[in-house]
Amino acid sequence: MGTSMKAIVKQHAGPGAELKQVPIPQIGPHEVLIQVKATSICGTDVHIYTWDAWAESRVKAPMVFGHEFSGIVVDVGSEVAGIELGDHVSAETHIVCHQCLQCRTGQYHICQNTQILGVDFSGCFAEFVKMPAENIWKNPEEMPFEHASIQEPMGNAVHTVLAGPVSGKTVAVVGCGPIGLMAVAVARASGATDVIAMDINPYRLELAKRVFASLTIHTQQEDPVKTVMERTGGTGVEVVCEMSGHPVAIQQSLEMLTNGGRMSILSLPTKPVQLDITNQIVFKGVTVQGITGRKMFETWRQTSSFLHSGQVDVTPLLTHTLPLEEFAQGFDLMIAGQCGKVVLIP
Repeated sequence: MGTSMKAIVKQHAGPGAELKQVPIPQIGPHEVLIQVKATSICGTDVHIYTWDAWAESRVKAPMVFGHEFSGIVVDVGSEVAGIELGDHVSAETHIVCHQCLQCRTGQYHICQNTQILGVDFSGCFAEFVKMPAENIWKNPEEMPFEHASIQEPMGNAVHTVLAGPVSGKTVAVVGCGPIGLMAVAVARASGATDVIAMDINPYRLELAKRVFASLTIHTQQEDPVKTVMERTGGTGVEVVCEMSGHPVAIQQSLEMLTNGGRMSILSLPTKPVQLDITNQIVFKGVTVQGITGRKMFETWRQTSSFLHSGQVDVTPLLTHTLPLEEFAQGFDLMIAGQCGKVVLIP
């Protein structure tokens, strides 16, 4: 192992990124160094790559970005216990403070001072990455690195779907980006009796069918509320997982939700959204909840078990695997929406 490595660097404030040689991270006593075997592109990475308003407000260039990965432990700090050289691992990407009220009451996933890998500090679009030992999740050695690398975003889907009961219920997944597609698969695996997937992208609606959506709706070609109401005998769906962030989709989600239903929102609308709170939330007695991150480490346990047991097969969603050098093609695919998950191999 030399002293430098290849990495994708957000070199300047502005669109794009560069493949560069950068120093291999130096670990502290409570950290581990991982040789990255697979790293996948997230919507957040696209925000950083295209340099939108959010990225401009949050990310400090130059920085290595990327936050979804799997790999092998190649060095451990002097104070690390329970992690060995050669372990196959992924990592919880949210670093928490342990001091705020939420952390002290066991709600680490909503820590007030969360720092995120590849957003607030150097990320994993690289040959090596360092992480605090407490954030490491061990993977079964037989789990393919590509599958193991997408547990972080799949954890978002698991957390969103399983934030309330879904077994025996009707579920709508609104927005079929990669995490929405994972939510379809997770809802199915968790016993939802009807999983309706919605998007405006025919490519991704086709992928939704491959992970067992019972109905797909192209929301520009038919009225999703009307279709859902007809399908449910005028009742509406019991659970909505909102993954699109589009104001119209959010309004339609509340309309199609049955009285007493649950709407879990993982999407990040870029502007304030107007809602009919009186008629669509209060009088209907529904629960609307924001979902952020993953429960540590309950969600990781669920996600790993879904994959390892074969109950969720993510193979149809891993549509493109590219060498790290061809990252620009991966980002182009993500921006065009002509992919599921794109995995980069250093």
